[in-house]
Amino acid sequence: MLRAEKISKSFGGNHVLRDVSVWLKPGTITTLIGPSGTGKTTLLRALAMTDLPDSGEIIVDEQKYIFPLVPEQKLSPSPWPRVTAVFQQLFLWPHLSLRENILLPARNFPRADMDAELNELINVLEMKAFIDRFPNEASLGQRQRVALARALMLQPRYVLMDEVTSALDIEQVANILDFLPRLRERGIGILLITHALNFARRAADTVLFMDHGQVVERGTVELLDNPQTPRLQQFLSLVKAAS
Repeated sequence: MLRAEKISKSFGGNHVLRDVSVWLKPGTITTLIGPSGTGKTTLLRALAMTDLPDSGEIIVDEQKYIFPLVPEQKLSPSPWPRVTAVFQQLFLWPHLSLRENILLPARNFPRADMDAELNELINVLEMKAFIDRFPNEASLGQRQRVALARALMLQPRYVLMDEVTSALDIEQVANILDFLPRLRERGIGILLITHALNFARRAADTVLFMDHGQVVERGTVELLDNPQTPRLQQFLSLVKAAS
C-alpha cells in the first residue's frame, strides 16, 4: 500500500497541504477531485516524492519515509520506479523521438519483454501513426499518451496521474477507460486527478474530494451522486451547472 500520514506542505506563507492522510491499495483506482488551486497536484507530487512534504510520513509498502528529512539523509531506498507519476507538464525530451522518450527511462531497468510490452502499449494507446515523431511534431493528446506509456514501461506498483486525459478526444478517453481495468488486474494502484466527473464515475473504486489543502470527503463512486458534506454538494452543483 502507498500511504501518506498527516503530510503538510507550504510555499512561503501559503499552506497548500494541511495534515493530509490518504492511501492507495495495489489493484485499485482512486480519483482525486476538487476545485482548482486546492492542492491536488501538490499532493500528487508529495506522494511521488518529487517535491517532498514539509512534515508527515509516506509509506511505500513496508518502506517508511519520515519528513522533514535530516540534512544528510536521502530517499533511500529510492521509491522510484515503484512509485511513478505522469505530470501535466509531461516532461518529454524534445531531441528524442516519442519512442525513444518511452524507452530511455526503462533501459535503466532492462528486461527481456521490453519490446513486446512497448508494442502492446503502442497498440492499446493507438500510437503507431506517430510513435517515431518528435514531441514538437505531435499533438498534446498524443504526447499525453506517450507520457503514460513511458510511466507504464517502468512497471510501477503505483502510478499517479495528473489530468492524463485532459487533451484526449472521446474515443481516446474511452480507450483509457478500457485500459485502466487491465492495469488494476495487474495489481497496479492508480491515483488519477481529474476534473471530468463522468470519467471519475466510470473509472474509480474510490473517490477523494479535496478542498483548501485537505481531503474533505472520501468514499465509493456513489459519493458523486450522494455527497455527504455541504462543500461537496456545492462543488458538484457548480460542476453540473457549468457542463
